[in-house]
Amino acid sequence: MFVDSHCHINFPDLRARLPELLTRMRENRVTHALCISVTLEDFPSVLEIAEQEPNVYATVGVHPDAEADVEEGRSIEEPTLERLLTLADHPRVVGIGETGLDYYRLGDRTVADMEWQRDRFRTHIRASKQTGKPLVIHTRSSADDTLAIMREEGAEAARGVMHCFTETWDVAKAALDLGFYISFSGIVTFKNAVDLQETARKVPLDRMLIETDSPYLAPVPFRGKTNEPAYVRHVGEFLATLRGEPLERIASATTENFFNLFNAIPR
Repeated sequence: MFVDSHCHINFPDLRARLPELLTRMRENRVTHALCISVTLEDFPSVLEIAEQEPNVYATVGVHPDAEADVEEGRSIEEPTLERLLTLADHPRVVGIGETGLDYYRLGDRTVADMEWQRDRFRTHIRASKQTGKPLVIHTRSSADDTLAIMREEGAEAARGVMHCFTETWDVAKAALDLGFYISFSGIVTFKNAVDLQETARKVPLDRMLIETDSPYLAPVPFRGKTNEPAYVRHVGEFLATLRGEPLERIASATTENFFNLFNAIPR
């Protein structure tokens, strides 16, 4: 069986088709999915699905680049420590995030201007440590700062996953040394992802997760289409071929890893 460790099935284009998505999950032996919060405003829709569907669980947090996708003139609620702790105090919420750093769309800003983003990341790490619920970390064009803050804040005590991993082996090794898992998405199946594929060969199987990040980043052979949790199987199949390991070994290991990390979820 497989688990989709990171998806956004609360987004409108997927939420409208949720029954068929869940059916296709079952048909593809995808038993569980973790629905990820990107703002506190969207958290209720994440939690609603997690409360309704027994094999879907939720996280709470604010994506580091959330403001870039908010309509002009609107703002998002600041994720204070108190607010995160309150929202995380729910049995269907099993993780904190997604959080992290994203310097990809700086525009006319500088890295120095992103202190607010670094402060938010620190707040999420503290919430994770206080709740005992693991971190879901997003890092893009910011690996050095991401790792530095993880070390400064003692993120190894929180545990967690580097989701949709696209960084170098050196970054993966640093995260592994902090006790974190590495999660691969459909990106690893792309023809031009040669360096990432080399990293995927090196990550120990007992520290690996798989995900879709749906509705984004559909794996080959669905690249360019709307992604969904059922497609996580194709990520697993690609990794099995890449690493020269039986598919069942990839499936069972990544599923076991998921439950070991998000240990509030009953097996």
